[in-house]
Amino acid sequence: MPASAFPDHTLESAPAAARRTMEAVTTKQGYLPAAVARLAASPELLDGFLKISAIFESSTLDPLSREVLIMTMATRNDCHVCVAMHTAKLTALGADPELIAALREPEARTLPDERLESVRQFTLSAIATSGAVDDKTLQAFLAHGYTARNALEVVLGIGAYTISTLGNRMTGAPLDPQMAAFA
Repeated sequence: MPASAFPDHTLESAPAAARRTMEAVTTKQGYLPAAVARLAASPELLDGFLKISAIFESSTLDPLSREVLIMTMATRNDCHVCVAMHTAKLTALGADPELIAALREPEARTLPDERLESVRQFTLSAIATSGAVDDKTLQAFLAHGYTARNALEVVLGIGAYTISTLGNRMTGAPLDPQMAAFA
């Protein structure tokens, strides 16, 4: 489907069911991201993604581990919007520039932090096996201080950022000028 099928909705042109969500994002971000404007074509998808990502943000995975998962999904699914947005988030979290650089590579080199590398590897394994990770993979993840709960939270993050990355790619969402420095 051509990206032109997905207009950059405004609060006036968006389906009524998407407007409240768009207003909330605009208030929080200080602008309406183009990805949100395009995802608004499906109020259900937009609302669903924002709800599931908020739930993921409240999980027991620490912020850097969550961002490693998100960047793993963003580079795996080639979502330039997500890569820029989460590079900005990692920068705001004070993440090591070497970690950020490694995560931005499509075929990420081994991360400089073994614990964070275990999240990346576990995420990739969960995707590759459709969740049927073997015991060795699970034990390697747990050996870095993660829990069975965290393993299931990885599934939650994969779900949230599958919605985002595929939606952004399908709509051809452009990079907002506010994120250009992180592209």
